Amino acid sequence: MKKNRLLSTAALLLAITTTGSSFAADITLLNVSYDPTRELYKEYNEAFSKYWKTKTGDTVTINQSHGGGGKQARAVLDGLEADVVTLAIAYDIDQLNVKGKLIPENWQSLLPGNSSPYTSTIVFVVRKGNPKGIKQWDDLLKEGVGVVTPNPKTSGGARWNYLAAWAYALKNNANNEEAAKQFLNKLYKNTSVLDTGARGSTTSFAERGIGDVLITWENEAYLVLKEFANENFEVITPSFSILTEPPVAVVEKVAAKHGTTEVAKAYLQYLYSKEGQEIIAKNFYRPSDKEIAAKYANQFPKLELVNINQLGGWTEVQNKHFLDDGVFDKIYAK
Repeated sequence: MKKNRLLSTAALLLAITTTGSSFAADITLLNVSYDPTRELYKEYNEAFSKYWKTKTGDTVTINQSHGGGGKQARAVLDGLEADVVTLAIAYDIDQLNVKGKLIPENWQSLLPGNSSPYTSTIVFVVRKGNPKGIKQWDDLLKEGVGVVTPNPKTSGGARWNYLAAWAYALKNNANNEEAAKQFLNKLYKNTSVLDTGARGSTTSFAERGIGDVLITWENEAYLVLKEFANENFEVITPSFSILTEPPVAVVEKVAAKHGTTEVAKAYLQYLYSKEGQEIIAKNFYRPSDKEIAAKYANQFPKLELVNINQLGGWTEVQNKHFLDDGVFDKIYAK
C-alpha cells in the first residue's frame, strides 16, 4: 500500500511538471529587417519579451538580421528562415508571395495602415556649418558636392532616396521625365560611393569622412546627431520629399514550420500598441498612433510629401526604374 502511494505521488508530480512545461515555453523568433532598424528593434524586442512573458509565461528571444532591404528579401527567398520581416518597401515583401509563396497575397491588409506601423521620410545630413550650403535637392547637383547614398539595386532606403529626387525633379520640370532623368544623372555623377545599405552609407559619411551630404532616412539622420552629440553634423530637411512606409509581415510558411505563428503575429501587432509606438517615436520614426504622434509632433518637421501611389505604385516603379536596364541603370551607366 505504501509503495502504491509513493508511485501515485511520483505520477502526480510528473503530471504537474509535464503540464507546467506545456504552459511555459522558450520561443525564438527571427526578424529579418532593413539596415537602420537595429536600435529600434533592440529596444522594442526587450519590451515585447517582457509583455509576452507577463501575458503567457513564455520566454521569447528575438534574433535580428539586418542589411539592405532588397538583399534581405532575396535572402529569405533563398532560405533564410525569417518568422517575420520588417522591410523598407512593400515591393520586397510582395516578392515573398510572388516568388516564394511564403506569405499570403493579401498580407498588407492583415495589419493597420497597410501593415506599416510607422512612416518616415528622406532628409540630408551635412557637415557642421553646412559648408556647401545644401538646403534643397537642387543643391546636390552643384559641382564639387560629394553625395553619399546607397545602391537602389540592393537597398530599399536607396530606392526611397532616388524616388524622392525623381519626384522633386518632376514637380519642378512640369512632369517632364527627360528633365527628371537629366536631374538624376547629375545627382548620381556626384555620388562618392554606393554602399549596399543605408547603414553602410552612414558609416562611409560619418566615420570614414566621405562626401559632403548623406541622403538618408529621417530616423537615421537624427541617430547620427545623437551618436556624435551634434558636434560634427547637421540635419537638413528639404521642403519636399517622399512619404516612406516601411511594412511588416509574418512569414507564415516559415512560422508554421517553426510553430511560432501565434507569437509572430503578436510581435507585429504589439508594434501598434502605445508602448510600441512610444519606442518607435523615441527612435525618430513617425508613429501611426495619433495620440503618440501628437506627443512627439515637435520632433518631426513638416514638409510636402509625395507618396508612392502618386508615382504609380511599387510594381510600376520597380519595373520602370530598378529592374535590369531600367531608368536607374541607364542613368548610372552614363
